[in-house]
Amino acid sequence: MHPILIDLGFFQLPSYGVLLVSGVALALVTARLRADRAGMDGSLVVRFGLWLVIWALLGAKLLLIAVDLPRFIANPVELVRIARAGGVFLGGFIAAIAAAVVLLRLYELPALKTFDVLVPSLALGHGVGRIGCLMAGCCWGGRCYLPWAITYTDPIVQRLGTPLHTSVHPFPAYAALFNFGLYLFLAGVYRRTPAPGRVFASYLALYGVGRFLLEWTRGDAARGFVLGGALSTSQAISLLLIVVGVALHLWIRRRAAK
Repeated sequence: MHPILIDLGFFQLPSYGVLLVSGVALALVTARLRADRAGMDGSLVVRFGLWLVIWALLGAKLLLIAVDLPRFIANPVELVRIARAGGVFLGGFIAAIAAAVVLLRLYELPALKTFDVLVPSLALGHGVGRIGCLMAGCCWGGRCYLPWAITYTDPIVQRLGTPLHTSVHPFPAYAALFNFGLYLFLAGVYRRTPAPGRVFASYLALYGVGRFLLEWTRGDAARGFVLGGALSTSQAISLLLIVVGVALHLWIRRRAAK
């Protein structure tokens, strides 16, 4: 863990911010290359993607506030601190999809083909961002007694509620590896030129399954729960993603058959 990448006293550069920006940049570059090869306007896809990033960051922070609302009501100063936090990824994903409904019409882009271009890069950028989570000490895991357990020691992350000197699951590392693997799989599927929407549907279903399972290794109780605490907020959304992804696959198959 290394939450501050550069500390000059009067200026601090957070590791999470650097990795977040790096992940976004890498995602946009690879998406443009993929769009150009598909005969689409790569620069237009990048502009579209940038707007989705902006809305995703907003949605991620809004869901972060929603799932831990009592804490923010009791300590309004915490609202200032979330400017340096990434938020809840799935909240950002939902906000980005909502924004895409409007932006696709505005830019006159084909919906499924555009999503197919973007989602492999989304997984890649998300993986880089999760490395930032690991360095920042956020999104920590539950107690772990396995050989690869990690222990946070930097007192700067105590304001996040991160447990210090406790062996926990390296959840951000799990999530990063999962997203990198998902990127390689989706990029491979995309190169086989499947029917439009197949790559997007695969992302929804596979990310939903992976995130649902990985949530069991999380340890931060403030991320929100539903069904009387049976599932985390992210697990509930992941189930929805799985349903939508499978339904989209079936719809594409039925349309191709006709």
